[in-house]
Order: sequence, then structure tokens, then C-alpha cells
Amino acid sequence: MKHLKLIFYNLLIFFLFFFIAEITFGYWLDKDNLGPYMREHRLKKNTYSVTYNDQTYDFIYKRNYFGFRGDDVKLEDIKALMIGGSTTDERYKPEKLTIVGLLNQKFLNKNFKFKITNSGIEGQSTLGHIYNFEKWFPKLKGLKPNFFIFYVGINDVVANNTNKSSDGHVLNPSKIEQFKDNIKSRSIFYDLLRKIKHKHYNKSKKMVYDLNYALKTKKNKKEFLGFDESLKIHDVNKIIKENKSLIEYYLSNIDKLAYYSQELNAKPIFINQLTEAGNNDKRIFILNYSLINHCKKKKYHCIDLAKKLKGRSEFWWDGIHTTPEGSEEISNIIFPELFNIVKKN
Repeated sequence: MKHLKLIFYNLLIFFLFFFIAEITFGYWLDKDNLGPYMREHRLKKNTYSVTYNDQTYDFIYKRNYFGFRGDDVKLEDIKALMIGGSTTDERYKPEKLTIVGLLNQKFLNKNFKFKITNSGIEGQSTLGHIYNFEKWFPKLKGLKPNFFIFYVGINDVVANNTNKSSDGHVLNPSKIEQFKDNIKSRSIFYDLLRKIKHKHYNKSKKMVYDLNYALKTKKNKKEFLGFDESLKIHDVNKIIKENKSLIEYYLSNIDKLAYYSQELNAKPIFINQLTEAGNNDKRIFILNYSLINHCKKKKYHCIDLAKKLKGRSEFWWDGIHTTPEGSEEISNIIFPELFNIVKKN
């Protein structure tokens, strides 16, 4: 009986200590805690092995404590965020071979102290990017970038934009998982365990990508259509009428992103994008075309990648996501204009 009482009192003291520690040091009353949001994208480490041309790249894909791709960084040190979907995140490539990584190297080569932080999230359309400004960025006190760079277009064609399913899984759709995520994000002990695991362990299953095989077996290949050629083929006014609601919705989201950026005293920069089909895809073509005209009207900073890119099939390993060669070509086109915008501002 004495032993049972001793065990009971020890357990009582333990749980009392646990409860006091959680209330004192945890995030239960922290209004800036992310709660159920972003759990899918914080403190992630996945092992990848990617083969391309004559080289195999073994690397660890990381998302840091705040949800950005790469190692931990002080929020006040972030000067620019590049926002987009999987074509920005590029988790199937080492950081140095992504568009963001290549752009950063180009700034470094010019001895220009400026680094872009990758905040791309798979599946996000402009609706998801708006969600970031509503649910993610406001919780990151100290985050005051000078620029938000939006790499947009593709997911606004392929995503279902009538609801927030295209938020890139910022919030788990399961109510039970939302409840669990909320508890986990507020617990100091769980938070410490995740930090320790993120720093010292990586037992995730290795993700293997053979981009050479993907290129060889790619289905439904389409010949790339350049911008100048597309103007000769497409009836622009007809395509605008056919996609009126899509265009209006898209440009409305662009305006919201510009507004949110400016509210944070940052300059928005919009970059359009293409798939392997180039301007053959009429809906992507008209969104890109409409974006540039809208930028001129609203006096936004825009980089017309879709007009300048001379695409080749080997630039996309699956028709949508770029190979290292494709990312390098895109970064080469983007950088001169981006550098001038950053330098002037």
C-alpha cells in the first residue's frame, strides 16, 4: 500500500511539474504561435538522391524552424522571400541548383550583399500565397523583408481555386490532425524534441529521382511555343473572353499580394512562368499576358520570363518541373532585371 501511495505521489508531482513547465515555458498563451498551421513545412529533413546527366546528387532537403527552405536564419536578416509552388521550392534538387540558389550565387558573384530566402510550398497558387500573408508571415515577428518575389502562373491554371485546398497544405484538412497539430506546436517539450531531432537525426526514407530516366520516358511531349510565335497563332481577344473569370480572379489575387507586400513596407516583384509546352497552353499564355499588362497598368515590378524564355524539352523533366539546366536558364533570364530592381530600391 505504501508503495502504491509513493508511486501515486511521484506521478502527481511529475504531472504537476510537467503542467507548470508547459504553462510557464510553452506557447499556450502565445498569440503568435502558429498553432495548427505550417506543421507540414517546419523542421523538415528528407534525404534525396537525384541523378542528372553524369552526376548523382545526394543531399538533405531542409525546412527550418520558421518554415523556409534551408538552414535556420534570423528573421531580421531576411531581405527577400521568393514565393511560389513546387517550381520555387524545387525539393528534388540541391539548393545550389534551384532557381533561388542560382540567383543567390549570381548576387554573390557581383559582390552584392543580397540573399533570397526560399518560401516556396508545393501546390500553392496565388490563393495559397495570400494564405501565407494571413496565417504564416504575421506570426513571424521580426520578418521585415524588403522584397517579396512571386513566381506565379502555373498553379493558378491547374489548382482548384474555388476553396483553400490550394493553400499547399498549410492547414491539415483533417479536424483531428488540426487538433493534434495545435497541441504539438504549443508544447514546449514537443518543440524541444523536434528541434533536437531536426539537428541531430535524419532517419527518413531516401527519395530517389532519376531525371535522366524521367526525360527519356516523358509522355505527352509538346513542342515549345515561343511568345512571338504565339501572337501569330493565338487570337488573344478570343482567349481573353473565354477565360474572363479566371483572368479576373488571378489579377484580383495579384492585387491582394501587392497590397499585403506594401503593407509590410516591401516591394512586390512578379515573375510569370511556363511549362514545357510554353505558350501552347492557352490558359497559361493568357494569364502571363494579362499579368504583364496588369503590371504596367498598376506600375508593379514584373519580369516577363514567358516572353524571353526559349524553351527546350530538356528544361523540364516532367513537363512542369525544371531540370538543373532549365533552372539555370530561367535564373539567367531573371537575374539582370531582378538585379536592377533590387539595386535601385
